[in-house]
Amino acid sequence: MSVLRRGSAAGRSPVATVVRTETSPYGSRRLVVETDGTVSAAYLKDSRDTVVGAVWIANHAAAPAEADRARLDGGQTPLLPASHVRHPEGRPPLDGDALEVVWFEEGDGVAVLEAGEPLCVIPGWSDIGRGIPGYSRDVTEQTPFAFPLDDEIEEFGPRVDRARDHWKICEAEGSWADFQQSVLGHLLQRLGPGGHYWHDVGRQLPGGNGGAFPTVGVTERPVSGNREFTVLSTVGMSRQRMPTVELYEDDVAPHSRIELAVATTLASQRAGSIFPWLAQYPWRVVTWFAPGDVVKWYHEAHTFPLNTGETSWEGVLLLDDPSRLTGPVAPGLTGLAPEGDPVRWLWLVPITGEEYRYAKNEGSDALIRRLAQQNRSWVVS
Repeated sequence: MSVLRRGSAAGRSPVATVVRTETSPYGSRRLVVETDGTVSAAYLKDSRDTVVGAVWIANHAAAPAEADRARLDGGQTPLLPASHVRHPEGRPPLDGDALEVVWFEEGDGVAVLEAGEPLCVIPGWSDIGRGIPGYSRDVTEQTPFAFPLDDEIEEFGPRVDRARDHWKICEAEGSWADFQQSVLGHLLQRLGPGGHYWHDVGRQLPGGNGGAFPTVGVTERPVSGNREFTVLSTVGMSRQRMPTVELYEDDVAPHSRIELAVATTLASQRAGSIFPWLAQYPWRVVTWFAPGDVVKWYHEAHTFPLNTGETSWEGVLLLDDPSRLTGPVAPGLTGLAPEGDPVRWLWLVPITGEEYRYAKNEGSDALIRRLAQQNRSWVVS
């Protein structure tokens, strides 16, 4: 077992035995719990097998009085000193079959439970390269390899319970249909009757994340009454919170759930093909979408779904307030709040490659002001 560190070589050595391994429901993270018989540790890896988070779990031999320089110098995870552990004499080996793995709803963190109690937690902000390991039940003092789980159990305990409940609900028969109908009913009130519906669009992207979730569809709301444009909206992104929000926001609830929409006069089949790229993006890439974000198209510019031949678009601007650009009054879509979290609809506005770079250099507010001065409409036509 290699010493806890970030990188593709971390987390394995010829003497290590894998105790438990599991991939997140989104397919973007993999947990590996392993031991060399003396120390056990857990590693959180990304889709490229790079370690993005790690934590010492336990000593299985008597703890030394001082830092374990011999194992450190040998490139192994050290025995933590007696003054820093709950079991100075060492604890029994882990039984992989008796461990329960609970992925956080966002998919960027994970907890391992033993006998129903948290054994260790690797949150999304764990980063060994910056000296931020995960949390272990068996450590009593902060170390470079683990922080005490007891210090944060009031936060992590309810979060683990919430995550377990979330996945039970997601896997329950009829759960998806119930959620889907709640969103469609909300859109019916805001936008009128629906037209075509596309099922599970997130699976249509080549090289998808390989996970079972999230399930996302797209609903069409055709021209109706005074609205002279079609609205296409995702259905399902808001069923789960987006990852990494807690790295930037103290209160994640107002920012964690979104759906995407595009207002357009283009053919719905054509405009709707923008969504497979974006429907699972936050969970596939392990990031979040915020108002003002710009996202670059993953393929050649000429394949961008919203291109009309007049302008070569290469990405999208995510706009929560369309009134900042030219165009008709946008329909209000607020009012949906699964699990008490308000859902924010972000409207897609296509941008050129130069505009994408401008936003990256000058900020999205500067880009929005520039587009407004150019009388750019938020309706794609």
